[in-house]
Amino acid sequence: MLLDTASLYFRAFFGVPSTITAPDGTPVNAVRGLLDFIARLVTDRAPDRLVACLDADWRPAFRVELLPSYKAHRIADEQTGAETIPPELEAQVPVIIEVLDALGIANVGVPGFEADDVIGTLAARHHGPVDVVTGDRDLFQLVDDERGIRILYTARGVGKHQVIDEAAVTEKYGIPGRAYADFATLRGDPSDGLPGVPGVGDKTAATLITRFGDLASLRAAADDSGSELSPTVRRKLLDAHEYLAAAPGVVAVRADVPIPELDDRMPRSPAEPEALGNLTERWGIDSSVNRVLNALA
Repeated sequence: MLLDTASLYFRAFFGVPSTITAPDGTPVNAVRGLLDFIARLVTDRAPDRLVACLDADWRPAFRVELLPSYKAHRIADEQTGAETIPPELEAQVPVIIEVLDALGIANVGVPGFEADDVIGTLAARHHGPVDVVTGDRDLFQLVDDERGIRILYTARGVGKHQVIDEAAVTEKYGIPGRAYADFATLRGDPSDGLPGVPGVGDKTAATLITRFGDLASLRAAADDSGSELSPTVRRKLLDAHEYLAAAPGVVAVRADVPIPELDDRMPRSPAEPEALGNLTERWGIDSSVNRVLNALA
């Protein structure tokens, strides 16, 4: 099981009341919410291995170089390039990592890459079923029935997650099960600063991808004046030539991230009991920590 950790702690932060605080009054709603999510997922799914994947770089340079608009609207500080995150949440992220370490739950982020890329690399390496837990549709591109890679999509809540496999992608978008990345490139995604091809929405993008199979074949058809593309659609694709050349490298989740060695086996007891006890007392998170410990045991 691979956790898109930021997706989960953002959901926890906005879903759990901010009145949930530590003894000193510091908000710990994201910490407690994330731990409760992990306890629920481990109890329901009983994974053999678990990794909390982290964003060491939320806006990697290689993606910005290809497409400067990538996540540009989320920049809080032009000087530092910092992301817009509520300060009350930002302060809880180091606590989350400390608690995961004390529990013995593997967590990893790699400089220059997003959590999506860490997830993509770990999924590619693993021989056997993989559950990716996320509220981000970008990771739908990883579904692979042959390799048992599926998404536990948490848009409606962790407890009400939807299992996304190739059939679910086809049903939801009308495209081949592994074609989500090409589909997303065509239609765009304002939340990530991807403009898409002007005039090509969900329906047209789905029709084109289904008809031509993939983006490379579609672009080849656009370059061929004798292709079966309509003149209108062909013109739209040709006008978006530069975008279509750059965007696939932005949208595609990487599978070649240099991830350090990590022990991703499910711990049965805390790795650092004393540290966990201190953190539990300091932040007042005993009920959530106990739920995780019970789930692990």
